[in-house]
Amino acid sequence: MLLRPRGSDLLAIGFVMGRIFWVVAFTGLFPMLWAVAAGEWRPFSSFVLMTGVFALLGAAGSRLRPATVRFEWRHGMVVVALAWLVVPCIAAIPFIQSGHFSDPIDALFDSVSGLTTTGLSVMSDLDHLAGSLNLWRHLLQFLGGLGIVVAALTLFAEQGGIALYVGEGRGERFLPSATSMARFFWRVAALHLVLIGGGLVLVGWLALGFEFHRAALHGITMFLAGFSTGGFAPQSTSIGYYHSIAFEAIAGIAMVAGAMSFGLHYLLWRGQRQHALANLETRTILGSFGFTMVLTLVGLMAAGIFTTVSGLSRQGFFQILSAQTTTGWATIPSAELAQWGGLAFAGMALAMAIGGMGSATAGGVKALRVGLTLKALVNEIHQAVLPHGGVVRTSYRQGGVRHLTPEVAQSVMTISLLFVASYLLGAAVGFAYGLPLHLSLFESVSASATIGLSVGITDPSMPVALELVYMLQMWAGRLEFIALFSLLGFLYAWLRGQ
Repeated sequence: MLLRPRGSDLLAIGFVMGRIFWVVAFTGLFPMLWAVAAGEWRPFSSFVLMTGVFALLGAAGSRLRPATVRFEWRHGMVVVALAWLVVPCIAAIPFIQSGHFSDPIDALFDSVSGLTTTGLSVMSDLDHLAGSLNLWRHLLQFLGGLGIVVAALTLFAEQGGIALYVGEGRGERFLPSATSMARFFWRVAALHLVLIGGGLVLVGWLALGFEFHRAALHGITMFLAGFSTGGFAPQSTSIGYYHSIAFEAIAGIAMVAGAMSFGLHYLLWRGQRQHALANLETRTILGSFGFTMVLTLVGLMAAGIFTTVSGLSRQGFFQILSAQTTTGWATIPSAELAQWGGLAFAGMALAMAIGGMGSATAGGVKALRVGLTLKALVNEIHQAVLPHGGVVRTSYRQGGVRHLTPEVAQSVMTISLLFVASYLLGAAVGFAYGLPLHLSLFESVSASATIGLSVGITDPSMPVALELVYMLQMWAGRLEFIALFSLLGFLYAWLRGQ
Protein backbone atom coordinates (compact mmCIF):
# COMPACT_ATOMS: atom_id res chain seq x y z
CA MET A 1 0.00 0.00 0.00
CA LEU A 2 1.27 3.46 -0.95
CA LEU A 3 1.55 5.66 2.15
CA ARG A 4 0.83 9.36 1.83
CA PRO A 5 3.52 11.65 3.34
CA ARG A 6 2.56 12.91 6.78
CA GLY A 7 2.45 16.51 7.87
CA SER A 8 5.68 15.97 9.79
CA ASP A 9 7.40 14.94 6.53
CA LEU A 10 6.35 18.20 4.89
CA LEU A 11 7.55 20.15 7.92
CA ALA A 12 10.95 18.48 7.77
CA ILE A 13 11.32 19.27 4.06
CA GLY A 14 10.14 22.86 4.51
CA PHE A 15 12.51 23.38 7.45
CA VAL A 16 15.61 22.32 5.50
CA MET A 17 14.45 24.24 2.42
CA GLY A 18 14.35 27.31 4.66
CA ARG A 19 18.02 26.81 5.52
CA ILE A 20 18.93 26.59 1.85
CA PHE A 21 17.01 29.82 1.16
CA TRP A 22 19.01 31.53 3.91
CA VAL A 23 22.27 30.42 2.24
CA VAL A 24 21.22 31.88 -1.12
CA ALA A 25 19.97 35.08 0.52
CA PHE A 26 23.37 35.54 2.17
CA THR A 27 25.15 34.90 -1.14
CA GLY A 28 23.00 37.58 -2.79
CA LEU A 29 24.58 40.19 -0.53
CA PHE A 30 27.87 40.03 -2.46
CA PRO A 31 26.55 41.30 -5.82
CA MET A 32 24.42 43.78 -3.87
CA LEU A 33 27.57 45.26 -2.28
CA TRP A 34 29.31 45.32 -5.67
CA ALA A 35 26.34 47.20 -7.12
CA VAL A 36 26.59 49.81 -4.34
CA ALA A 37 30.35 50.24 -4.85
CA ALA A 38 29.94 50.56 -8.64
CA GLY A 39 26.83 52.76 -8.48
CA GLU A 40 24.72 50.16 -10.34
CA TRP A 41 21.43 51.17 -8.77
CA ARG A 42 19.04 49.35 -11.07
CA PRO A 43 20.68 45.96 -10.44
CA PHE A 44 20.92 46.90 -6.74
CA SER A 45 17.13 47.21 -6.45
CA SER A 46 16.64 43.84 -8.13
CA PHE A 47 19.09 42.21 -5.71
CA VAL A 48 17.22 43.76 -2.77
CA LEU A 49 14.00 42.21 -4.08
CA MET A 50 15.60 38.82 -4.70
CA THR A 51 17.39 38.55 -1.35
CA GLY A 52 14.23 39.76 0.39
CA VAL A 53 12.22 36.92 -1.17
CA PHE A 54 14.87 34.35 -0.21
CA ALA A 55 15.06 35.75 3.32
CA LEU A 56 11.27 35.64 3.76
CA LEU A 57 11.16 32.05 2.56
CA GLY A 58 14.08 31.22 4.83
CA ALA A 59 12.33 32.76 7.82
CA ALA A 60 9.13 30.90 6.99
CA GLY A 61 11.01 27.61 6.70
CA SER A 62 12.75 28.17 10.03
CA ARG A 63 9.38 28.11 11.76
CA LEU A 64 8.55 24.67 10.40
CA ARG A 65 10.89 22.56 12.54
CA PRO A 66 9.05 19.28 13.26
CA ALA A 67 8.87 18.13 16.85
CA THR A 68 9.42 14.40 16.34
CA VAL A 69 10.25 13.37 12.77
CA ARG A 70 13.83 12.51 11.91
CA PHE A 71 15.24 13.86 8.67
CA GLU A 72 15.45 10.79 6.42
CA TRP A 73 16.97 9.78 3.12
CA ARG A 74 13.78 10.45 1.15
CA HIS A 75 13.50 13.92 2.69
CA GLY A 76 17.02 14.77 1.52
CA MET A 77 16.32 13.66 -2.03
CA VAL A 78 13.13 15.73 -2.22
CA VAL A 79 14.83 18.80 -0.73
CA VAL A 80 17.68 18.68 -3.26
CA ALA A 81 15.32 18.26 -6.22
CA LEU A 82 13.09 21.09 -4.99
CA ALA A 83 16.03 23.40 -4.31
CA TRP A 84 17.26 23.06 -7.89
CA LEU A 85 13.75 23.92 -9.08
CA VAL A 86 12.78 26.78 -6.79
CA VAL A 87 16.10 28.58 -6.32
CA PRO A 88 16.66 29.33 -10.05
CA CYS A 89 13.15 30.79 -10.33
CA ILE A 90 13.84 33.36 -7.61
CA ALA A 91 17.50 33.83 -8.57
CA ALA A 92 16.33 34.87 -12.05
CA ILE A 93 14.71 38.09 -10.70
CA PRO A 94 17.82 40.27 -11.36
CA PHE A 95 18.13 38.76 -14.84
CA ILE A 96 14.47 39.46 -15.64
CA GLN A 97 14.87 43.11 -14.62
CA SER A 98 18.25 43.56 -16.34
CA GLY A 99 16.89 44.17 -19.84
CA HIS A 100 19.29 41.59 -21.31
CA PHE A 101 16.62 38.94 -21.91
CA SER A 102 13.65 39.01 -24.25
CA ASP A 103 11.31 37.23 -21.82
CA PRO A 104 11.27 35.58 -18.36
CA ILE A 105 11.81 32.10 -19.85
CA ASP A 106 15.16 33.21 -21.25
CA ALA A 107 16.15 34.68 -17.88
CA LEU A 108 15.12 31.44 -16.16
CA PHE A 109 17.18 29.47 -18.69
CA ASP A 110 20.36 31.31 -17.70
CA SER A 111 19.51 30.95 -14.02
CA VAL A 112 19.04 27.18 -14.38
CA SER A 113 22.18 26.97 -16.50
CA GLY A 114 24.10 28.81 -13.81
CA LEU A 115 22.96 26.77 -10.82
CA THR A 116 23.40 23.46 -12.64
CA THR A 117 26.93 24.58 -13.65
CA THR A 118 26.13 24.16 -17.33
CA GLY A 119 27.14 27.49 -18.85
CA LEU A 120 24.80 27.64 -21.85
CA SER A 121 23.34 31.13 -22.23
CA VAL A 122 20.68 32.98 -24.19
CA MET A 123 21.65 36.40 -22.83
CA SER A 124 21.76 39.37 -25.19
CA ASP A 125 24.70 41.80 -25.12
CA LEU A 126 26.71 40.05 -22.41
CA ASP A 127 29.67 42.37 -23.04
CA HIS A 128 27.73 45.30 -21.56
CA LEU A 129 26.26 43.49 -18.57
CA ALA A 130 26.62 45.26 -15.21
CA GLY A 131 29.46 43.93 -13.06
CA SER A 132 27.14 43.01 -10.17
CA LEU A 133 24.96 40.91 -12.49
CA ASN A 134 28.04 39.22 -13.91
CA LEU A 135 29.19 38.43 -10.39
CA TRP A 136 25.76 36.96 -9.58
CA ARG A 137 25.85 34.69 -12.64
CA HIS A 138 29.16 33.23 -11.51
CA LEU A 139 28.17 32.98 -7.86
CA LEU A 140 25.20 30.89 -8.97
CA GLN A 141 27.62 28.51 -10.65
CA PHE A 142 29.77 28.35 -7.53
CA LEU A 143 26.71 27.61 -5.42
CA GLY A 144 25.63 24.91 -7.83
CA GLY A 145 29.11 23.41 -8.16
CA LEU A 146 30.36 23.40 -4.61
CA GLY A 147 26.74 23.11 -3.59
CA ILE A 148 24.06 25.06 -1.82
CA VAL A 149 23.57 21.90 0.17
CA VAL A 150 27.25 21.83 1.14
CA ALA A 151 26.89 25.36 2.48
CA ALA A 152 23.75 24.41 4.39
CA LEU A 153 25.49 21.38 5.89
CA THR A 154 28.42 23.51 6.98
CA LEU A 155 26.33 26.19 8.66
CA PHE A 156 23.50 24.03 10.03
CA ALA A 157 24.95 20.68 11.02
CA GLU A 158 22.64 17.94 12.24
CA GLN A 159 21.50 14.41 11.47
CA GLY A 160 20.30 13.57 7.98
CA GLY A 161 23.03 15.51 6.23
CA ILE A 162 24.28 12.49 4.33
CA ALA A 163 20.91 12.27 2.54
CA LEU A 164 21.38 15.81 1.23
CA TYR A 165 24.98 15.05 0.30
CA VAL A 166 24.06 11.98 -1.78
CA GLY A 167 20.94 13.60 -3.23
CA GLU A 168 23.10 16.32 -4.73
CA GLY A 169 24.93 13.71 -6.80
CA ARG A 170 27.86 12.99 -4.48
CA GLY A 171 28.42 9.41 -3.36
CA GLU A 172 31.99 9.25 -2.08
CA ARG A 173 32.49 9.29 1.70
CA PHE A 174 36.05 9.79 2.91
CA LEU A 175 35.38 11.47 6.28
CA PRO A 176 33.08 10.35 9.12
CA SER A 177 30.18 12.71 8.41
CA ALA A 178 28.71 14.84 5.66
CA THR A 179 29.41 17.93 7.76
CA SER A 180 33.12 17.16 8.10
CA MET A 181 33.33 16.55 4.35
CA ALA A 182 31.50 19.82 3.66
CA ARG A 183 34.02 21.73 5.76
CA PHE A 184 36.86 20.06 3.90
CA PHE A 185 35.28 21.18 0.61
CA TRP A 186 35.37 24.78 1.79
CA ARG A 187 39.03 24.49 2.79
CA VAL A 188 39.90 23.19 -0.67
CA ALA A 189 37.87 25.95 -2.32
CA ALA A 190 39.51 28.64 -0.18
CA LEU A 191 43.00 27.40 -1.04
CA HIS A 192 42.23 27.38 -4.76
CA LEU A 193 40.60 30.82 -4.55
CA VAL A 194 43.85 32.26 -3.19
CA LEU A 195 46.15 30.42 -5.60
CA ILE A 196 44.11 30.23 -8.80
CA GLY A 197 41.81 33.23 -8.35
CA GLY A 198 44.70 35.35 -7.19
CA GLY A 199 46.78 34.24 -10.16
CA LEU A 200 44.02 35.19 -12.61
CA VAL A 201 43.64 38.60 -10.97
CA LEU A 202 47.39 39.25 -11.21
CA VAL A 203 47.55 38.21 -14.88
CA GLY A 204 44.64 40.48 -15.70
CA TRP A 205 46.13 43.39 -13.80
CA LEU A 206 49.85 43.10 -14.63
CA ALA A 207 49.93 41.26 -17.96
CA LEU A 208 46.68 42.32 -19.64
CA GLY A 209 46.68 45.89 -18.35
CA PHE A 210 43.23 45.85 -16.73
CA GLU A 211 42.43 48.34 -14.00
CA PHE A 212 42.61 46.53 -10.68
CA HIS A 213 38.85 46.48 -10.02
CA ARG A 214 38.27 45.08 -13.52
CA ALA A 215 41.04 42.53 -13.09
CA ALA A 216 39.48 41.51 -9.77
CA LEU A 217 36.04 41.05 -11.34
CA HIS A 218 37.41 38.97 -14.22
CA GLY A 219 39.78 36.93 -12.06
CA ILE A 220 37.24 36.12 -9.35
CA THR A 221 34.37 35.34 -11.72
CA MET A 222 36.56 33.12 -13.89
CA PHE A 223 37.74 31.24 -10.81
CA LEU A 224 34.16 30.75 -9.63
CA ALA A 225 33.17 29.39 -13.04
CA GLY A 226 36.31 27.28 -13.50
CA PHE A 227 36.38 25.61 -10.10
CA SER A 228 32.66 24.85 -10.37
CA THR A 229 33.25 23.61 -13.97
CA GLY A 230 30.46 25.99 -14.90
CA GLY A 231 31.71 27.71 -18.03
CA PHE A 232 30.19 31.18 -17.70
CA ALA A 233 32.55 34.03 -18.57
CA PRO A 234 32.31 37.83 -18.23
CA GLN A 235 32.63 38.28 -22.01
CA SER A 236 30.70 36.76 -24.91
CA THR A 237 33.87 35.36 -26.50
CA SER A 238 34.53 33.25 -23.40
CA ILE A 239 38.18 32.71 -22.52
CA GLY A 240 39.24 33.63 -26.05
CA TYR A 241 38.65 37.25 -25.04
CA TYR A 242 41.92 37.38 -23.06
CA HIS A 243 44.35 36.19 -25.79
CA SER A 244 46.78 35.15 -23.07
CA ILE A 245 48.62 31.85 -22.70
CA ALA A 246 49.20 32.56 -19.00
CA PHE A 247 45.50 33.23 -18.39
CA GLU A 248 44.51 30.06 -20.28
CA ALA A 249 47.05 27.97 -18.35
CA ILE A 250 45.79 29.13 -14.94
CA ALA A 251 42.20 28.68 -16.09
CA GLY A 252 43.12 25.14 -17.15
CA ILE A 253 44.33 24.41 -13.62
CA ALA A 254 40.99 25.66 -12.29
CA MET A 255 39.13 23.30 -14.64
CA VAL A 256 41.22 20.29 -13.59
CA ALA A 257 40.82 21.12 -9.90
CA GLY A 258 37.06 21.36 -10.30
CA ALA A 259 36.80 18.09 -12.23
CA MET A 260 38.77 16.17 -9.57
CA SER A 261 36.74 14.37 -6.93
CA PHE A 262 37.06 15.73 -3.43
CA GLY A 263 38.14 12.25 -2.36
CA LEU A 264 41.14 12.63 -4.67
CA HIS A 265 41.74 16.12 -3.27
CA TYR A 266 41.74 14.56 0.19
CA LEU A 267 44.32 11.92 -0.76
CA LEU A 268 46.57 14.55 -2.34
CA TRP A 269 46.03 16.84 0.65
CA ARG A 270 47.38 14.05 2.88
CA GLY A 271 50.26 13.31 0.52
CA GLN A 272 48.95 9.87 -0.54
CA ARG A 273 49.76 10.25 -4.24
CA GLN A 274 50.27 6.53 -4.86
CA HIS A 275 46.81 5.71 -3.50
CA ALA A 276 45.34 8.49 -5.62
CA LEU A 277 46.89 7.12 -8.82
CA ALA A 278 45.80 3.58 -7.95
CA ASN A 279 42.11 4.54 -7.86
CA LEU A 280 40.02 3.16 -10.71
CA GLU A 281 38.45 6.56 -11.27
CA THR A 282 41.82 8.30 -11.63
CA ARG A 283 43.05 5.73 -14.13
CA THR A 284 39.80 5.83 -16.08
CA ILE A 285 39.72 9.61 -16.46
CA LEU A 286 43.39 9.74 -17.49
CA GLY A 287 42.76 7.00 -20.04
CA SER A 288 39.58 8.59 -21.40
CA PHE A 289 41.22 12.00 -21.61
CA GLY A 290 44.18 10.57 -23.48
CA PHE A 291 41.93 8.67 -25.88
CA THR A 292 39.58 11.57 -26.64
CA MET A 293 42.49 14.01 -26.94
CA VAL A 294 44.27 11.83 -29.52
CA LEU A 295 40.99 11.30 -31.38
CA THR A 296 40.31 15.04 -31.49
CA LEU A 297 43.82 16.17 -32.41
CA VAL A 298 44.15 13.56 -35.17
CA GLY A 299 40.76 14.65 -36.48
CA LEU A 300 41.80 18.30 -36.50
CA MET A 301 45.03 17.52 -38.34
CA ALA A 302 43.27 15.26 -40.85
CA ALA A 303 40.70 17.96 -41.59
CA GLY A 304 43.40 20.61 -41.88
CA ILE A 305 41.72 22.81 -39.25
CA PHE A 306 44.85 23.09 -37.11
CA THR A 307 48.17 21.81 -38.40
CA THR A 308 50.74 23.61 -36.23
CA VAL A 309 51.79 22.64 -32.72
CA SER A 310 50.68 26.05 -31.48
CA GLY A 311 47.20 25.69 -32.97
CA LEU A 312 46.73 22.14 -31.74
CA SER A 313 47.89 22.94 -28.21
CA ARG A 314 46.12 26.25 -27.68
CA GLN A 315 42.94 25.40 -29.54
CA GLY A 316 42.51 21.64 -29.82
CA PHE A 317 44.00 20.72 -26.45
CA PHE A 318 42.18 23.46 -24.56
CA GLN A 319 38.81 22.57 -26.10
CA ILE A 320 39.15 18.87 -25.27
CA LEU A 321 40.24 19.70 -21.71
CA SER A 322 37.23 21.98 -21.36
CA ALA A 323 34.95 19.21 -22.68
CA GLN A 324 36.36 16.43 -20.48
CA THR A 325 36.22 18.55 -17.32
CA THR A 326 32.70 19.67 -18.37
CA THR A 327 33.65 23.32 -17.90
CA GLY A 328 32.53 24.60 -21.29
CA TRP A 329 35.01 27.43 -21.82
CA ALA A 330 36.09 27.93 -25.42
CA THR A 331 38.94 29.75 -27.11
CA ILE A 332 37.13 29.64 -30.48
CA PRO A 333 33.66 30.87 -31.55
CA SER A 334 30.75 28.42 -31.53
CA ALA A 335 30.40 28.78 -35.31
CA GLU A 336 33.97 27.54 -35.73
CA LEU A 337 33.39 24.64 -33.33
CA ALA A 338 30.34 23.64 -35.37
CA GLN A 339 32.61 23.21 -38.40
CA TRP A 340 34.67 20.53 -36.68
CA GLY A 341 33.75 17.20 -38.16
CA GLY A 342 34.74 13.56 -38.26
CA LEU A 343 37.06 12.33 -35.53
CA ALA A 344 37.46 15.78 -33.94
CA PHE A 345 33.73 16.18 -33.44
CA ALA A 346 33.40 12.60 -32.17
CA GLY A 347 36.26 13.09 -29.72
CA MET A 348 34.69 16.23 -28.29
CA ALA A 349 31.24 14.65 -27.97
CA LEU A 350 32.67 11.54 -26.29
CA ALA A 351 34.71 13.62 -23.83
CA MET A 352 31.61 15.63 -22.88
CA ALA A 353 29.48 12.51 -22.47
CA ILE A 354 32.02 10.86 -20.14
CA GLY A 355 32.71 13.97 -18.07
CA GLY A 356 34.82 14.34 -14.95
CA MET A 357 34.99 12.55 -11.63
CA GLY A 358 32.18 11.72 -9.24
CA SER A 359 31.86 13.70 -5.98
CA ALA A 360 33.27 16.68 -7.85
CA THR A 361 31.75 19.76 -9.44
CA ALA A 362 31.93 18.15 -12.90
CA GLY A 363 29.06 16.70 -14.91
CA GLY A 364 28.63 13.86 -17.40
CA VAL A 365 28.28 10.13 -16.79
CA LYS A 366 31.47 10.33 -14.64
CA ALA A 367 34.73 8.45 -15.04
CA LEU A 368 34.07 6.03 -12.17
CA ARG A 369 30.86 4.78 -13.79
CA VAL A 370 32.67 4.33 -17.09
CA GLY A 371 35.43 2.35 -15.40
CA LEU A 372 32.97 0.17 -13.51
CA THR A 373 30.89 -0.41 -16.65
CA LEU A 374 33.97 -1.61 -18.52
CA LYS A 375 34.86 -3.92 -15.64
CA ALA A 376 31.31 -5.28 -15.56
CA LEU A 377 31.41 -5.98 -19.30
CA VAL A 378 34.72 -7.81 -18.95
CA ASN A 379 33.16 -9.80 -16.11
CA GLU A 380 30.28 -10.85 -18.35
CA ILE A 381 32.71 -12.07 -20.99
CA HIS A 382 34.73 -14.03 -18.41
CA GLN A 383 31.57 -15.49 -16.95
CA ALA A 384 30.44 -16.66 -20.38
CA VAL A 385 33.63 -18.68 -21.01
CA LEU A 386 33.90 -20.22 -17.53
CA PRO A 387 32.76 -23.79 -16.89
CA HIS A 388 29.24 -24.23 -15.53
CA GLY A 389 29.05 -23.06 -11.94
CA GLY A 390 32.16 -20.89 -12.15
CA VAL A 391 31.96 -17.45 -10.52
CA VAL A 392 33.94 -14.33 -11.42
CA ARG A 393 34.90 -12.08 -8.53
CA THR A 394 36.27 -8.64 -9.37
CA SER A 395 37.74 -6.03 -7.08
CA TYR A 396 38.88 -2.49 -7.75
CA ARG A 397 40.58 0.27 -5.81
CA GLN A 398 38.67 3.42 -4.99
CA GLY A 399 39.77 4.85 -1.67
CA GLY A 400 40.50 1.25 -0.66
CA VAL A 401 39.83 -2.18 -2.13
CA ARG A 402 36.18 -2.73 -3.07
CA HIS A 403 34.27 -5.54 -4.73
CA LEU A 404 32.24 -5.10 -7.88
CA THR A 405 28.93 -6.59 -6.81
CA PRO A 406 25.96 -7.17 -9.15
CA GLU A 407 24.06 -4.42 -7.30
CA VAL A 408 26.85 -1.90 -7.93
CA ALA A 409 27.11 -2.87 -11.59
CA GLN A 410 23.35 -2.59 -12.07
CA SER A 411 23.22 0.84 -10.41
CA VAL A 412 26.12 2.15 -12.50
CA MET A 413 24.63 0.91 -15.76
CA THR A 414 21.18 2.28 -14.90
CA ILE A 415 22.47 5.83 -14.36
CA SER A 416 24.67 5.58 -17.45
CA LEU A 417 21.71 4.50 -19.58
CA LEU A 418 19.61 7.35 -18.20
CA PHE A 419 22.29 9.81 -19.31
CA VAL A 420 22.38 8.23 -22.77
CA ALA A 421 18.57 8.42 -22.98
CA SER A 422 18.71 12.09 -22.01
CA TYR A 423 21.33 12.77 -24.69
CA LEU A 424 19.10 11.13 -27.31
CA LEU A 425 15.97 12.94 -26.12
CA GLY A 426 17.46 16.38 -26.61
CA ALA A 427 18.96 15.37 -29.94
CA ALA A 428 15.58 14.10 -31.15
CA VAL A 429 13.83 17.35 -30.22
CA GLY A 430 16.51 19.43 -31.95
CA PHE A 431 16.33 17.21 -35.03
CA ALA A 432 12.52 17.58 -35.05
CA TYR A 433 13.04 21.35 -35.37
CA GLY A 434 15.11 20.76 -38.52
CA LEU A 435 18.56 21.05 -36.98
CA PRO A 436 21.37 18.78 -38.24
CA LEU A 437 21.49 15.56 -36.21
CA HIS A 438 25.15 15.74 -35.24
CA LEU A 439 24.80 19.35 -34.05
CA SER A 440 21.60 18.49 -32.16
CA LEU A 441 23.35 15.60 -30.44
CA PHE A 442 26.34 17.78 -29.50
CA GLU A 443 24.14 20.48 -27.96
CA SER A 444 21.99 17.90 -26.17
CA VAL A 445 25.04 16.23 -24.61
CA SER A 446 26.31 19.66 -23.59
CA ALA A 447 23.04 20.43 -21.79
CA SER A 448 22.48 17.06 -20.12
CA ALA A 449 26.11 16.58 -19.07
CA THR A 450 26.14 20.22 -17.84
CA ILE A 451 29.02 21.27 -20.11
CA GLY A 452 28.13 24.57 -21.77
CA LEU A 453 30.01 24.23 -25.06
CA SER A 454 27.75 25.25 -27.90
CA VAL A 455 27.69 24.87 -31.67
CA GLY A 456 25.35 27.86 -32.00
CA ILE A 457 21.98 26.21 -31.32
CA THR A 458 21.56 27.82 -27.91
CA ASP A 459 20.79 31.49 -28.59
CA PRO A 460 17.94 33.97 -27.94
CA SER A 461 16.11 32.84 -31.09
CA MET A 462 15.94 29.12 -30.19
CA PRO A 463 12.46 27.50 -29.98
CA VAL A 464 10.84 27.70 -26.55
CA ALA A 465 10.11 23.96 -26.48
CA LEU A 466 13.78 23.16 -27.12
CA GLU A 467 14.74 25.67 -24.44
CA LEU A 468 12.48 23.90 -21.92
CA VAL A 469 13.89 20.49 -22.87
CA TYR A 470 17.43 21.75 -22.30
CA MET A 471 16.42 23.12 -18.89
CA LEU A 472 14.96 19.74 -17.95
CA GLN A 473 18.16 18.04 -19.11
CA MET A 474 20.35 20.42 -17.12
CA TRP A 475 18.28 19.90 -13.97
CA ALA A 476 18.08 16.11 -14.25
CA GLY A 477 21.71 15.74 -15.34
CA ARG A 478 23.06 17.85 -12.47
CA LEU A 479 21.17 15.72 -9.93
CA GLU A 480 21.95 12.47 -11.79
CA PHE A 481 18.25 11.56 -12.02
CA ILE A 482 17.80 9.88 -8.61
CA ALA A 483 16.62 13.02 -6.80
CA LEU A 484 14.29 13.75 -9.71
CA PHE A 485 12.62 10.33 -9.46
CA SER A 486 12.45 10.66 -5.68
CA LEU A 487 10.56 13.96 -6.01
CA LEU A 488 8.15 12.47 -8.55
CA GLY A 489 7.56 9.47 -6.30
CA PHE A 490 6.98 11.71 -3.30
CA LEU A 491 4.45 13.83 -5.20
CA TYR A 492 2.66 10.74 -6.48
CA ALA A 493 2.43 9.31 -2.98
CA TRP A 494 1.12 12.64 -1.70
CA LEU A 495 -1.62 12.73 -4.34
CA ARG A 496 -2.57 9.05 -4.52
CA GLY A 497 -1.43 7.56 -1.22
CA GLN A 498 -3.62 6.13 1.51
